[in-house]
Amino acid sequence: MASRVVTVAFEGVEARRVEVEVQRVAAGQSAFVVVGLADKAVGEARERVRAAFAGLGLALPHGRVVANLAPADMPKEGNHFDLPIALALMSAMGIIPQDALDGWAAIGELNLNGGIAAVAGALPAAVAAGALGLGLICPEACGPEAAWAGETAILAPRSLIALVNHFRGTQVLSAPKPGPMIDGAVGPDLKEVKGQENAKRALEIAAAGGHNLLYVGPPGSGKSMLAQRLAGLLPPLTARELLETSLVHSVAGLIAKGALTRARPFRAPHHSATMAALTGGGVRVRPGEVSLAHNGVLFLDELPEFSAQALDSLRQPLERDEVIVARANAHVRYPARVQLVAAMNPCRCGQGGLGRGACGKAPRCQQTYQGRVSGPLLDRIDLAVDVPPVTAADLALPPPSEGTAEVAARVAAARAMAADRAERAGDGGSPLNARAEGAWLETIAGLDAPAKALLTKAAEANALTARGWTRTLRLARTIADLEGAGAVRRVHVAEALIYRRIAPTSSPALSPGVAAPRARVFGW
Repeated sequence: MASRVVTVAFEGVEARRVEVEVQRVAAGQSAFVVVGLADKAVGEARERVRAAFAGLGLALPHGRVVANLAPADMPKEGNHFDLPIALALMSAMGIIPQDALDGWAAIGELNLNGGIAAVAGALPAAVAAGALGLGLICPEACGPEAAWAGETAILAPRSLIALVNHFRGTQVLSAPKPGPMIDGAVGPDLKEVKGQENAKRALEIAAAGGHNLLYVGPPGSGKSMLAQRLAGLLPPLTARELLETSLVHSVAGLIAKGALTRARPFRAPHHSATMAALTGGGVRVRPGEVSLAHNGVLFLDELPEFSAQALDSLRQPLERDEVIVARANAHVRYPARVQLVAAMNPCRCGQGGLGRGACGKAPRCQQTYQGRVSGPLLDRIDLAVDVPPVTAADLALPPPSEGTAEVAARVAAARAMAADRAERAGDGGSPLNARAEGAWLETIAGLDAPAKALLTKAAEANALTARGWTRTLRLARTIADLEGAGAVRRVHVAEALIYRRIAPTSSPALSPGVAAPRARVFGW
């Protein structure tokens, strides 16, 4: 008769039920076999189980031992199958009663001395176990993380012998307590940025509506400084967002000692990052940077230096708020609701075509360099802002009177206005302007006649795509919210259009000073 223990296999942030069945076959040559579409790490579990048993003074039963991971057609990956295989084998050997394991699922890696080592994914495993009406047995180091699952019963033993003694009644394991809820580290303050009032205004709008943002300017103009201060303007994660973000971080093994934080993620990968590093992939399909930044900020510095393939792989996640990594035997989904903030120099030498120290190859150098970023990706960026060099006069000024706290208060008020509209609308409304679409967007925009005429004129001049029209409406709604206005007026649409970056073929569209010529075109 086979002994069974429930465990899980991870598909993205979802944990699928897997049954570990172990059966002893007395006849035949002694062997220990693991079957069920297991990868190399799972196949090596038999050696870790054998060594752990030896460390406890136990020997594998004589004959053939088969461990089956069902369903057999589901890929099994990772090191967390050691403990359920060992528990099922102990049950088959009569060391642990089978009925003692009936109400539990288990995950954990075994050390060669019988200890239970930490594994990734304790939180989604605990959530899945609770949904199945089971408790979860996990390593002691993972107990505080798994305890965040709520009502799910958790056992977190340090070793196999401690778990055996618990089920035999000679030692009682207490339930672990959830890890600490820590405040995010205090980030840099906007008061430290002198000058760049237009760039600060764009940062405030981006924070208020969750819009994507691009800074273009020479080195040393403060692009990275501004981007790094965005996280301090954003409100803390809601309870639902905290769970979603923590599930991704748990699968990636980024939760230390069960500590969670309501601070929004801020990820800033190097420009040498590959497509798999940004969107997810690899042999075990790990989450990429865009998923690790879920419900937070993804900052891409030196944007054109990223490979074109890596950048274009972000186009669908930015539109759909999720990443689907397709493989021959599986499709893995990770959430990817992020706010993209990017920074770039105007050309390869960094100076661009205007001012002192200008590039001698302008404008061709600018067109070539900035052409490395595709038009469809730029079309997904709501605000594109030119950041000029900071002058000596700016540096000599005292720190500005407004800092992160003052701007964050206005951002919170604007977001509260959008959330209140969504609550009154019920299920059809989005609490974040950057996610508004369809009939809901048309309803909340509330364009007056002059504003609609201006937006129509811009679209007729081939300055806006269909996506650009939608994103301009969203941006104008956010600008109106910051002002506390009920309807979107012409002035709001005009400012939103200035931030929309348009790329005509006859001029270097991304060069500094692009806003003024466009203003003349539309008569603002």
